[in-house]
Amino acid sequence: MNSETPERIAVVGFGPVAARFIDELLPTVRSGHIQLTVIGAEAVPAYNRVLVADLGVGRTTPEAIELADADDLRAEGVKVLLGRTARRIDRPRQMLELDDGTREPYDRLVLATGAGAIVPTLTGLNPDPAAIHLLPPGVTALRDLGDAARLRHTVDRGGHVIVLGGGILGIEAALAAAEEGACVTVVHNGDRPLARNLDRGGGRTLARALRSAGIDLVSGARSTGVCFAPQAGRHHFNALELADGRRISGDLLLLSCGVRPRTGLAAGSGLPVGRGIVVNHRLEADTDGTIFAIGDCAEVHCGDPACRDCADPGARPAGLIGPGWRQAEWLAHHLVRQAGPLGASAPMPDLAAEKPAVMLLKARNVDMASAGTIDAELWDDDEVVPCTAGRGGTTAPRQVAQWADPEHGRYVKMVTRGGVLEGLVCVGMPRTAAELVLLYERGSELPADRTALFRLDAVEQLPGLSGPADPASPLCRCTGATHGQVREAVAGGCHSVGAISDATRAGTGCGGCRSRIAELIESHLQSAGAGTGTS
Repeated sequence: MNSETPERIAVVGFGPVAARFIDELLPTVRSGHIQLTVIGAEAVPAYNRVLVADLGVGRTTPEAIELADADDLRAEGVKVLLGRTARRIDRPRQMLELDDGTREPYDRLVLATGAGAIVPTLTGLNPDPAAIHLLPPGVTALRDLGDAARLRHTVDRGGHVIVLGGGILGIEAALAAAEEGACVTVVHNGDRPLARNLDRGGGRTLARALRSAGIDLVSGARSTGVCFAPQAGRHHFNALELADGRRISGDLLLLSCGVRPRTGLAAGSGLPVGRGIVVNHRLEADTDGTIFAIGDCAEVHCGDPACRDCADPGARPAGLIGPGWRQAEWLAHHLVRQAGPLGASAPMPDLAAEKPAVMLLKARNVDMASAGTIDAELWDDDEVVPCTAGRGGTTAPRQVAQWADPEHGRYVKMVTRGGVLEGLVCVGMPRTAAELVLLYERGSELPADRTALFRLDAVEQLPGLSGPADPASPLCRCTGATHGQVREAVAGGCHSVGAISDATRAGTGCGGCRSRIAELIESHLQSAGAGTGTS
């Protein structure tokens, strides 16, 4: 690109992933090498959707979850269009047609359209995902600020929230609402909550923990419809109908039935679409490297049958904020190289494949972690098959170690091959879970005595295993901020979680590491004799 002609980059979507992409581009926008336009469907700029449930129960504020300021971006030279949607991509003319009839040109187009909530087909609900804003009063999907306000209204008056779905976001919202004083019922079709992430033992342990937290758990239930009653001059949700004839009365129905990538704009423009907008390992959605997709809407699949990273035919978009942020950073650096005054001297290496996802339940009094292969059972150790590259020997049998303490809500399952974890489930043992996750991600061998790990959650922790974390090990899974970076920031005077987040970005994603950040600050202040203060 000629340095006198700025590269025109348009971004469709203004969520957390788009905000990170824009943030990475700002220095090049200031230099005049990039002309940036961002188009957001909501009337407000990007905010952290992962924390919408916390907002809905009063644990945070809209200001605290903001990720961008429209006025600041405009002052930097970014064209920000809020409350607008792209209706069509005119690919031959490299032009976006917006819903108000205006057109925006581009040299490079980045689709960050995210994902929308799946609305189940129930009597009384509109199952059209494009019309989710038409949900009737008393029904919400907890995806935006308006949804959070509806949940907050119910929680503040101690109302009854019915969560439909047993996935991780619904469980987290249910726990948060119950802790803040709402009456909560979780209704799901499976035999256990988090059935995709937990085996039977882990699921039953979690179910008992949920009931102990005051949540009414209705498992194996198929919902058929919603009922309404007059309220303030209009019909308002008042009950969920089940297939067996039961009715569960409530004040708010919170849909947590999964999400579906928003692919309509791409599909209407002839771009390849599968479970998401199909992109290669350079995040390109077309053959000439003009259109890209990042975040929840992107499905990375290069189409090469020999590609091991794309071998899983059931792979879906990650749906996690961390991978989306890493895509945003990689693509921004790639486009900056292309738009620089001399152009790119050498192509960037392809985006690295994501590690297998680790699922963590983020709640105050209930802990859960799971990863990898969890469906193996005890006495399955006769199976001898090649294992995943980088995880143990190629012919070692798979071994399963399992431990449960139902009375105290504790459960651990470790699936290993050659002493190296292939999968894990851990409920009610947060320190053991943290150590197992670290060993899993490193591909490190477990101690020969597996029960030694359990002492991490005892009063007297096991020396060696419970010592200071490796400075290079990630503390924040969403941003990649390491223990060493956070400790350095603490030592440099950042003595609140917010200050650490500003300095390192740790804690700005799902929020699951914020308690660990607070512990590090507390430990530093105590050792320095400076008292406490981590709010």
